[in-house]
Amino acid sequence: MRGLIRFLRRLRDREDGSPAVEFAFVAPVLILMVIGAIEFGMIMFVTVLMESGLRDAARYGITGNQFGGMNHMERIVQIINDRTLGLADISQADVQILVYPDFGRIGQGEDFVDGNGNGTYDAGETFTDANGNGVWDSDIGQSGPGASGQVVLYRIDYDWALMTPLAAPLIGQNGKFTLSASIAVRNEPWNHGNVT
Repeated sequence: MRGLIRFLRRLRDREDGSPAVEFAFVAPVLILMVIGAIEFGMIMFVTVLMESGLRDAARYGITGNQFGGMNHMERIVQIINDRTLGLADISQADVQILVYPDFGRIGQGEDFVDGNGNGTYDAGETFTDANGNGVWDSDIGQSGPGASGQVVLYRIDYDWALMTPLAAPLIGQNGKFTLSASIAVRNEPWNHGNVT
């Protein structure tokens, strides 16, 4: 027993392996922080690229011009795809172009009479059918590039696949993080036919 006690005392007084033991405790936290920094950096980088692409697409869209036989939506998706440098698969993104009567109505629903006073539309309440589809819509935006002088919202949502499973429990859902960007513009006055 005395031999064991002497051995434990000698072990306690030695400092030869202490840096390795300390690193073993710190390494998992350090690795997780580095992976998290890389993951967030990529998310921010791709978001900035998407916003830049969407801004360039809106610049193209406000002119009403046609480009090389492409329809309006195809050209806008191509611009966004080019600006994201292949980091985001824009064919898998939800790209929307919605037309509104003015900037103040962006994201607004159709007007309705709130019969029970709960602040939300309930089935059977009277509403103004702005787009003529016979049902109340929570967003009055109509799909399309709009006409000369109209307000248009360009919006993109993309599910970014997280690079490592270590970050997945901390951010996003099911290994994906949704990136979003939007910009609202007013189309320039033009007089060169309809845009498709």
